[in-house]
This record gives sequence, structure tokens and C-alpha cells, in this order.
Amino acid sequence: MPKGPVELPRLGAQTADTHAHLDMLDDPGGALERATIAGVTFVITVADVTETPEGTFDAIPGWLETAQDRLDQWAIPHGIPPEVRVIIGAHPHNAKDFDDAARERLARLIEDPLVAGIGEIGLDFHYDYSPRDDQRAAFRTQLRMAHEHDLPVVVHLREAHDEGLAILSEIGLPGAGCVIHCFTGDAELAGKFVELGCHISFAGPVTFKNAEEIRLAAASIPLDRLLVETDAPFMAPHPYRGTRNEPAWTVLTAAKIAEVRGVPASHIADAAMANARWLFLDAGRPA
Repeated sequence: MPKGPVELPRLGAQTADTHAHLDMLDDPGGALERATIAGVTFVITVADVTETPEGTFDAIPGWLETAQDRLDQWAIPHGIPPEVRVIIGAHPHNAKDFDDAARERLARLIEDPLVAGIGEIGLDFHYDYSPRDDQRAAFRTQLRMAHEHDLPVVVHLREAHDEGLAILSEIGLPGAGCVIHCFTGDAELAGKFVELGCHISFAGPVTFKNAEEIRLAAASIPLDRLLVETDAPFMAPHPYRGTRNEPAWTVLTAAKIAEVRGVPASHIADAAMANARWLFLDAGRPA
């Protein structure tokens, strides 16, 4: 962790944080203000349907208003807060609570115009906070809902990549797309998901000193399948590892990927933004 503030890299282009838990931040409005200044102008936040997801939807206007007020206060040129969209679903930790009421709530809330996808869903066999059969059932059900509603899915897999790949292959990817969130595998594993049709999203771990395999994965995938994220407030990138992450720090991840690929940072920023917009703002969605 640095002893003082670190100047964030300037990417030379705007980019997107495709996975943040804004409701877990101490000051979401301030975080969105700082994201704007850093050049992160599109943010996807996560709501869990087994908890109180309505609170996230209700809070977003206030967060954006706070961000705008602060940008105006500092007279930031072109200071407009990031565009914010929501993904909603039952996290594998909470799969045991994905009952009929939660399914009905999800079916209702995905009709909200702020909703851009279903997630994060998947399998977590590291913690096993929910029985594995419940995780598998919730994953399959939500995948099918994404097919029915023409929405992308954002997938969480931990110590369950082979089974996750098998389930995605069995049911098929939604036409609107699939994101493997916070990818921490190697290039071979990334290639399997790319071959299936997935996008791969990289977070702070790609900047960690001992993460050469993740960096090789980030260097290997096609640019049109690449995304960047924070998973804020978790997974803070170097040199902030161990602190509370926030969307502005997406630029540290993007800059590291540019370094390992040997391209200008603006190339990564542009590609990540284009891919995020295609997935989450209907830009490339089939009619």
C-alpha cells in the first residue's frame, strides 16, 4: 500500500468498470465523482435478488446527484457522472435463498430499464456458503432466464471453472453474451471460455506481483472479448492492494493490461468500453 496518494495513469480514452458493488462503498457519490475524473464513464453495479435489491435502484439517482454536485463544485470540464447500469441475480453464496419468491422478484426487476444483465451468478466451491446442488440449480435457472429475456450473464466461478464451463456448454450462452467476471485463471482456461463465446473481465489481480499467469491470459485473448472491472470494494489493484477498491482504479488494471500487451493504454480503454457497451447497452444486441 502506498504511503500517500498515487497519481492515476491517464489512459487517453474513456473506459468502463463492468463490475462494482457501489452499495458497499462508504461514499458511492464520491466514488462516481472520482471515476469521472479518472476517465471511467460507464459503471455496472451489482444487486443481489436474495437481499434488498430495490435499495440499489432507489439509491442510484442520489449517488449521481452527489457526484454531479461535487464535479460542479470543482468546475471539472465536461464533468458528467458515469452512466450507471445494474446487473441483478443470486450470487452463488446465496443460492440456498434463491426460492420461488426470489425468482419472482428477479423476473420483475429485470424489466427495470436500469437492468443491463443477470449476475453475478455461477459457482463458488471455495467457500461453499450454499450447498453445491443449490448453486448448480440457481445457476441453471438464471442462465435460462437470461435466454428468455435476451440479457447477458455475468458469471462468478471459484474453484469451479470446469463445471461452470460444462454448464455453460450444456445450456448454451445467451445470445446477448456472457462475461467471466474477475478472471484469475491462465491463458489456456481463458481460451476455453473465449472459444465458447464468452468475454473475459480482468480486475485488480492482474496487477499483483505474483500474477504472471493472469497477465499472460490478459495478453492472449482477442481485444473484442476483453473487459476491465474493479469488483469494488474488493480486489484493489497494486499499489492499493489490501485497501477498499473503487471504480476510478479501473485505470490501473487497464494500464497494466496495456503494458503486458505492448499497446497504448488508449487501445485497452477503447476496447473495454466498446465491449461493455455492446454487452450492457444493447449496441450489438440482435434485433
